[in-house]
Amino acid sequence: MREYYDVELTKLNNELVEMGALIENAITHAVNALTQKDIEEANLVDKIEIQINQKEKDIEAFCLKLILHQQPVAKDLRLISSALKMITDMERIGDQSSDVAEICKIISKNSYVHNLKHITDMAEQMKQMVTQAVNAFVTKDVVLAMSVCKSDDIVDELFSKVQCDMIKLITEDSSKGAIALDLLMVAKYFERIGDHATNIAEWVIFSITGDHKLSGK
Repeated sequence: MREYYDVELTKLNNELVEMGALIENAITHAVNALTQKDIEEANLVDKIEIQINQKEKDIEAFCLKLILHQQPVAKDLRLISSALKMITDMERIGDQSSDVAEICKIISKNSYVHNLKHITDMAEQMKQMVTQAVNAFVTKDVVLAMSVCKSDDIVDELFSKVQCDMIKLITEDSSKGAIALDLLMVAKYFERIGDHATNIAEWVIFSITGDHKLSGK
């Protein structure tokens, strides 16, 4: 029975890795849509989001089947319940990547008139957080999960820099207000993705240790 159960938990890990790969792809295409002003890249995000939503449903059904049929306790129950929490945050990351893509479709024909370095730095950092959070779950690595939580401070700091950049842009040329607000909204979505990656990491820590610190994010 234990051997069968371990096989099922391995399947769960694999499903989470696949969902993690999907949200990484969604983020990548959203960033490409932004930096390259490429509507096709934005459209790809919409297609991937559909896959993410379906993957969430599949994993949720699988977890519930394990709970109902195997009646797990202690560590196994923590792991499965953590997976259920994680996929909610992962699905929201897909949603926010799609939101970024929709903004990119609107602003793709306009000149950004601003260096996007801080925004692209945010994107790279939060994408790394997402990858590491999922890897921490699969490898049961508490230290890696904790490092993800600490990385959220970097994303928040970069978001503050983007805010300053946009304020400066509007101050220097009020006609750039609309594009500045759109770019600020993109940065806000990236900041929220960082928060969701932190949530995932905190659930990883809970699944391993039984302790969960609510970040309120």
